[in-house]
Amino acid sequence: MQRRHQPFRVRPAFLIVWDIGSWLAAALLAIGGRYDLSLTADQWAVAGAFTLTCVVVHLVLGWILRIYQSRHQLGSLDEALTLAVITALIVVGVGVPFLLGGPQRPVWLLVTVPFAALLAMAAGRLLGRAIRTSQRPRCATDAEPVLIYGAGEVGAQVAKLITFDPESPYRVVGFLDDDVRLKFRRIGGKHVLGTGTHAARIAAQTGAKTVIVAIRDLAPENLRVLAAGLDEAGLTLLKLPPFDAAVDSAEKITLSGLQQVNLADVLGRPQVHTDLAAVQAYLSGRVVLVTGAGGSIGSEICRQVHKFGPKELIMLDRDESGLHGTQLSVYGSGLLDTPDMVLCDIRDIEALEQVFDLHRPDVVFHAAALKHLPMLEQYPDEAWKTNVLGTRNVLQAAVRFGVSRVVNISTDKAAAPTSVLGKSKRQAEELTAHFSPQLSGGAVSVRFGNVLGSRGSMLHTFTQQIERGGPVTVTDPEVTRFFMTIPEACELTLQAGAIGDPGDVLVLDMGEPVRILDIARRLIAQSGQDIAITFTGLRPGEKLNEVLFSGAEDHSPTSHELISRVQVPPRAPAALDRHVLDRRPADGEPAAIGVPSMPLRAAAMPVAAAPRASSPITAEPAQLVVQA
Repeated sequence: MQRRHQPFRVRPAFLIVWDIGSWLAAALLAIGGRYDLSLTADQWAVAGAFTLTCVVVHLVLGWILRIYQSRHQLGSLDEALTLAVITALIVVGVGVPFLLGGPQRPVWLLVTVPFAALLAMAAGRLLGRAIRTSQRPRCATDAEPVLIYGAGEVGAQVAKLITFDPESPYRVVGFLDDDVRLKFRRIGGKHVLGTGTHAARIAAQTGAKTVIVAIRDLAPENLRVLAAGLDEAGLTLLKLPPFDAAVDSAEKITLSGLQQVNLADVLGRPQVHTDLAAVQAYLSGRVVLVTGAGGSIGSEICRQVHKFGPKELIMLDRDESGLHGTQLSVYGSGLLDTPDMVLCDIRDIEALEQVFDLHRPDVVFHAAALKHLPMLEQYPDEAWKTNVLGTRNVLQAAVRFGVSRVVNISTDKAAAPTSVLGKSKRQAEELTAHFSPQLSGGAVSVRFGNVLGSRGSMLHTFTQQIERGGPVTVTDPEVTRFFMTIPEACELTLQAGAIGDPGDVLVLDMGEPVRILDIARRLIAQSGQDIAITFTGLRPGEKLNEVLFSGAEDHSPTSHELISRVQVPPRAPAALDRHVLDRRPADGEPAAIGVPSMPLRAAAMPVAAAPRASSPITAEPAQLVVQA
């Protein structure tokens, strides 16, 4: 630590003395070279005054431009350019008036002294840099060999950190870069050995076990290709943290910040850009209520809404443990003793209306829902009571108590639905369209696919199966799903709430569908274990490939490049159809893939009297089945 603070005490004094000496030596050399130091007293006075003036002006400008306060790395190009600028200003500001001061002022003094002084100052700094470099302890020779993917400035900074950090666990053995023009580049004595497509072969040749990505904004598809090749070879792929605030400074990059490349990095998703002004316009200073605030999506919406400074953020859920976790993540405390933490079930219309009456929200994000497809296939009444009637209750309360805008969180399974989950969420979208004209700001639904890392998601399931030694269960080798991360899904949800027209169903761009088998293989490769994969078959109501739009839906663009809109027919509460959740196909009608045959049920009833599911539970193999 003492070494880190030393430049602030020693370096300025050393540089000041060196720069003064450079100017004086330059003047003496110039005079000696031309006159053998044989000047008259007047000439010595002129030369001395000129040199001393240059020294004083140089020190003042140097302090203003902070070359003595470690603004630049010692001996760097930036420091040399700053010295050149200071010297040029001295030539103009001191030299020109000096020449105009009288006929006895020699031109050669103005030409030679500043130039010679600049060379001496630069040479001293380069010498100092060379001495410091030679004295720095280098990383241990037994450290793990690594390749750096990226031979640009960031890659050079990472290599420098590794090389001169005595505690670094790595040592650089070479560079990779897809720019063929860099083929013969050397950085810190290490060559660019090839492109990313040759990473596995080059790693085998050099003995490298790890590749560090040191490229700003590397395209996800390039990262995916690189990761796939390294996974097959059993190599580790690390990346730098996002460069949110970093500039071209090695001080901003640390080895401790290296992160392992994860699934979210290789999904190939386009970068999300949010119109912050539009979002802030309808959230800042407003009372915002989030249902399902204890869940994965609801809690992230709470965290993002909180950043926009709402007047009050009401978090509602029937899961007290979930509310505790959300309050802790938003406010840093989890006492659950404030009125903004609401324990309530959206199935209970009376309790829900009391909440709306007490808090009078301006904006509602409705994220409360049951989401697990196989469970809802077994218990369709639960989907009916929460996803359909619960949504009706939220919308009716919003209308009754003057809510301006409602954003209903939907799912891609509502497009051409074949499952209980999809059909219940489809009716929720239609209810939202029905109630939208009754709200001053309208209501919209936001439809997106699977999110990585949500509770009970595929990622958690695969991870636990791998930790248990397998097998990893996948429904079908060709099954695909759309994925995005929870933060970006919620960020686009806030954006959709700002740009959606009343009654819209806004569909988020989920990128390209991802094959579940590929994700399973990648997680297994990262674990370094030999884990078997078992295929269990599609479950009732499950699709092989999800879609974001049904064949009957015409989608159109919005003002955001990653959000499209479709229209769904409005459905009044009186027209809700409980039968559609579990009906048999009519005679001659092809059954949807995986839809179970269940008896028709009675017509919709009030929540309190809704019947329990009477269909038997189909026996499943005694193994964990991945919800994809």
